[in-house]
Amino acid sequence: MNLFAYLQDPDTWYGPGQTLELLLQHLGYTAAAVGIAAVLGIPLGLLLGHTRRAVHVVNALRNGTRALPALGLLVLVALALGSGFGAILVVLTVVAFLVIVAATATGVLGADGEAVHSARALGLSERQITTQIEWPLALPMVIAGLRNATVQVIAMVTIAAFVGGGGLGRLLVDGRANGNDAQLFAGVFLVAIVAILAYLLFSLLVWRVARHASPGRSTVPSYAAAA
Repeated sequence: MNLFAYLQDPDTWYGPGQTLELLLQHLGYTAAAVGIAAVLGIPLGLLLGHTRRAVHVVNALRNGTRALPALGLLVLVALALGSGFGAILVVLTVVAFLVIVAATATGVLGADGEAVHSARALGLSERQITTQIEWPLALPMVIAGLRNATVQVIAMVTIAAFVGGGGLGRLLVDGRANGNDAQLFAGVFLVAIVAILAYLLFSLLVWRVARHASPGRSTVPSYAAAA
């Protein structure tokens, strides 16, 4: 059975432990991790960016997210806390948190300095400057950070299956164990599709927000497009 025949087979999708359930698990892991990370990371990123005293911290976070050994970190946590949903969610949330904090702080640091100085000269409080000036200007970068965190978590959820987690990575693990190449490649294919769709949706949102913030501009700011 080839990949597309496997995906077209209704028995592939429905039933306990089948592809549809694994897909929903994958999305659930991702949504939970990115959601928690956003709630915690965006306010911290705003604070770091607004104070402008922690540029080295932001740089360290940005570089650290690229250097994290995903599988090694998951194995370490699994050994320490077990391989349940909670333990895996901790790792996924930490990774997403670092990405979101770095992106948010970078967006605030990149806000128009003249607008900030003018607002301060007009007597706006630091809170007002953050919420009314820096936040709107940083929003495209914040969404770009959410995009990058989401795509990274989608990939890491796949790896989590190798330490007892759920999600589409189970197709890779089970397909390899059973010698079922169609199942294995189905896992790779579906993870890639989910990641691409997430990337495109967030990129569209970045573009729309950037255009709304700057109606006269027809392009997305380079820092958000390349983040």
